Amino acid sequence: MPSPRRFTPSLLLLCSSMPLSASVAAQAPAYDLIIRGGTLYDGSGQPPVIGDVAIKNDRIVAVGKVTGSAQSEVQANGMAVAPGFINMLSWATESLIVDPKSQSDIRQGVTLEVMGEGWSMGPLNPAMKRQETERQGDLKFPIEWTSLGDYLSYLEKRGVSTNVASFVGAATVRVHELGEGDVDPTPEQLTRMRALVRQAMNEGAMGVGSSLIYAPGSYAETDELVALTSEAAKCGGMYISHMRSEGDRLEEAVDELIEISRRSGAPAEIYHLKMAGRSNWGKLDSVVAKIEAARAAGQRITTDMYTYTAGATGLDAAMPTWVQAGGLEAWIERLKAPAIRARVAAEMKQPGSDWENLYFGAGADKMILSGFKSEKLKPLTGKTLAEVAAMRGKSPEETAMDLVVEDGSRVGTVYFLMSEDNVRKQIQLPWMSFGSDAASQATEDPFLKSGAHPRTYGNFARLLGRYVRDEKLISLEQAVYRLTTLPASNLGIKQRGALKPGYYADVVVFDPAKIADLSTFEKPHQYSIGMRDVFVNGVAVLRGGEHSGATPGRAVRGAGWNRCS
Repeated sequence: MPSPRRFTPSLLLLCSSMPLSASVAAQAPAYDLIIRGGTLYDGSGQPPVIGDVAIKNDRIVAVGKVTGSAQSEVQANGMAVAPGFINMLSWATESLIVDPKSQSDIRQGVTLEVMGEGWSMGPLNPAMKRQETERQGDLKFPIEWTSLGDYLSYLEKRGVSTNVASFVGAATVRVHELGEGDVDPTPEQLTRMRALVRQAMNEGAMGVGSSLIYAPGSYAETDELVALTSEAAKCGGMYISHMRSEGDRLEEAVDELIEISRRSGAPAEIYHLKMAGRSNWGKLDSVVAKIEAARAAGQRITTDMYTYTAGATGLDAAMPTWVQAGGLEAWIERLKAPAIRARVAAEMKQPGSDWENLYFGAGADKMILSGFKSEKLKPLTGKTLAEVAAMRGKSPEETAMDLVVEDGSRVGTVYFLMSEDNVRKQIQLPWMSFGSDAASQATEDPFLKSGAHPRTYGNFARLLGRYVRDEKLISLEQAVYRLTTLPASNLGIKQRGALKPGYYADVVVFDPAKIADLSTFEKPHQYSIGMRDVFVNGVAVLRGGEHSGATPGRAVRGAGWNRCS
């Protein structure tokens, strides 16, 4: 960690957050909390300074040399003090209902979970509610909301430790009007879909999120996505996408995202940028060049990533999307037909010409089975698909299909696809922020009933420990900027993401020398270490490394909230 500056009279004059005279300081009101003597990384990317942070109610009210009294004080000498981190790709949608404490993320300093990768928790119609209830696995809960705004309010009213925000899912809007089939919307249906996006934006959605390798989201064509995103753009929202390909058609997928941004007028972000499959590892420079060219032309194109060489999804990403048309139940029924199984197995062995074949990209020996619904199949958790195939005396392709049928689910799967060298290079990109692409959960039941990708427990701590402190790929002040101010700015969030007076008091205190991820692929259910204190809206959620049980999180809504009818 670089030697921080200390606040001096000359520095005080440059800092609008500081008292400008001794008389003003002497009249300072009492605070609820003062964090004393920490090394302040304010989110700007500038070198740190040593100083204090004062909090009253839910706001930061002073930063620098703070005098005056407070109800409580926290000594932060030798510790880093920063704005709370923003998880740009969270799948805490269900885990926060079951356990609102958000432990795996809070213990890494995350104070805002941003959801909505293709699917969102609204808008839902009655059929969707029934279907989602029937498909629940280890996490079971009643669906007591209908719209996306209802869901955000539901979490807030029940109590949640982190703040929450969401995009509206392009697939969710599609299913609402079209079901799960491979069909194109009629003009009337597209009009209703656009209206659903406007409604979600008025309820506070951050924009439109798509996930284009998975059925039924993959059935959406570019024009459909432009139409939906145009409605978000009118409301100040953005487009964010798990692109149509991260492998063999990666460059074409980047072109499509840039086109959607240009035609809709919305800024765009690439979810979890990666080059999947060894044959695609050399495409990073080309992708960066495309993004830089779009940015130079005036488009705001950004990216996020997780800090691992393996992704995690389901066995649906190992099979062609045509077999999945109509939804999970239709997919399972088709997989019982010998002729269809033979066709699927043959396609699994070849690069996907019109679908993203992660089975071909990873290989059965690089696929760890991580999540089953069936108690009978749970003992297979942690084994590779190749190992299970050998146990059963069948091919990996046949085994994958059997497991989907037997479990009645997409079967959670970890795929090893990426290059560590590319991970390091991507971390250094100035427009890169970070997301776990995982739930936020606890090391207790019901979460222990399934495996987990270590990014669930370690994505942010791994960045700060391994890549910042140990490998020095970027400075700590740059890492904090890209965990806080950069994503807040991209999302259009006001008064969060920085240590500034008037901003909401989402503040973290951690030890840069100790922060580290402990979760592994073999033993994933382990919290990260080094995060000492976390405050959300001025309330201590983590104190001395232990969760306080507090649930002060709020719904954070986008620019169109109550303005986009």
